[in-house]
Amino acid sequence: MRPVWRVADVRAAEAGLMATLPAGTLMQRAAAGLARRCALLLAERGGVYAARVLLLVGSGDNGGDALFAGVHLARRGAAVSALPLTPGRAHAEGLAALRAVGGRVVGEPPAVVDLVVDGIVGIGGTGGLREAADRLVAGLDDLRGRDGGRATVVAVDVPSGVAVDTGHVPLSASGRPTAVRADVTVAFGALKPALVVGPAAALAGEVELVDIGLAPWLRGSPALRVTEWSDVVDWWPRLGPASEKYTRGVVGVATGSATYPGAAILSVGGALAGPTGMVRYAGSARADVVHHHPSVIATDRVADAGRVQAWVCGSGLGTGEDAAGELRAVLAAPVPVVLDADALTLLVDGSLADRLRGRDAPIVVTPHDREFTRLCGEMPGADRVAATLRLAAWMNAVVLLKGDRTVVGTPDGRAYVNPTGTPALATGGTGDVLAGLLGSLLAAGVPADRAAVAAAYLHGLAGREAARGGPVTAPDVAAALRPVLARLP
Repeated sequence: MRPVWRVADVRAAEAGLMATLPAGTLMQRAAAGLARRCALLLAERGGVYAARVLLLVGSGDNGGDALFAGVHLARRGAAVSALPLTPGRAHAEGLAALRAVGGRVVGEPPAVVDLVVDGIVGIGGTGGLREAADRLVAGLDDLRGRDGGRATVVAVDVPSGVAVDTGHVPLSASGRPTAVRADVTVAFGALKPALVVGPAAALAGEVELVDIGLAPWLRGSPALRVTEWSDVVDWWPRLGPASEKYTRGVVGVATGSATYPGAAILSVGGALAGPTGMVRYAGSARADVVHHHPSVIATDRVADAGRVQAWVCGSGLGTGEDAAGELRAVLAAPVPVVLDADALTLLVDGSLADRLRGRDAPIVVTPHDREFTRLCGEMPGADRVAATLRLAAWMNAVVLLKGDRTVVGTPDGRAYVNPTGTPALATGGTGDVLAGLLGSLLAAGVPADRAAVAAAYLHGLAGREAARGGPVTAPDVAAALRPVLARLP
């Protein structure tokens, strides 16, 4: 997993590293990595020589990084212009070095710009862009290069204006983000939360991490971790010569109803795609489930389902007394459970609190923002990671807060973010598929936090796979899980 670090931790690491280096070394390392990526981007647009580059230069170190990167590009023949946001406060050595290689200082963007380097503010910035910077940034989409295309925007470390530790992005009165929208962000030494979580992650574009020697100086625990394919491969249950349907695990699915049979069909489909050897369904949609999934063992009630190693409960279950009785039966089972959708609604009034507190087996809850609000009485807010961890501690459960960048939090304070999310999954029923897959992983013996992280990751890949064929439906996502899981060794 890739660690993600808070600003305070990065600052402390930078201070420790800089104390061992000659003055300016760290900035030169960052500038060299930034210039390299800019040169590669310009090569895609006709080459570095004669390319038009605009540096947006703030008063901090990010402005210095941008200026020295501009020096590298100017030496390769690019026409580099620097636009200081606060004239007189820009990095003096960087400005002098740029002028010495033919760079210009301008008061407004040139007529033709192939590439913009955002060095306005870095990890010390708070509260969104100031008015003058915001007006300038609002016009970046109008800048055109030699080829007539929109200027490529590269952010230095983080897009200027984002809340670095939370990924929050302030909005203007018109609802426009008061932050830079980058095509590429070149991050130095460590990933920061704004690059991977919250609305800011969508503004960062493609993120490249440049090694400047910071890693040995980072101390303590990361703010969160980003899942990678290798993690899922390592955690995935392996089949052996002695494997059979019971040793692989049996997952129980208590979802759907006569009113919402589709929820049962989709959640069972997600469970069947996972690593377990058998699915037992309990509910009033049993005829529909068996019609679509003839391998499933179906009963009318949880009490009659037989032995399972994990339960999935909630999607389409309803919120009446019969549904509450089924949820109580699921919570009484001494196995891990996934609670989704209607099961979360049934928890809101607190009548099942004793059932939750009395459980020793893991619980995973999978709310979207509205369900989170019903459980907590407030929206997740600007800091989705902190909100997820609060709910996890309060419920003593693993929380999978769904969204474009799904966050998984544990009761002991660990947080993970999923990088594979896609807006294509924002359609009815895809969460049912996710819950079924998650339950299958739990039944196969995968620990609750890893099961939640892996399920979100694979579900996101399935959403991307399904989106290749056009508009996505939940059955498309369930079907796409098969080719995605086939890539696992």
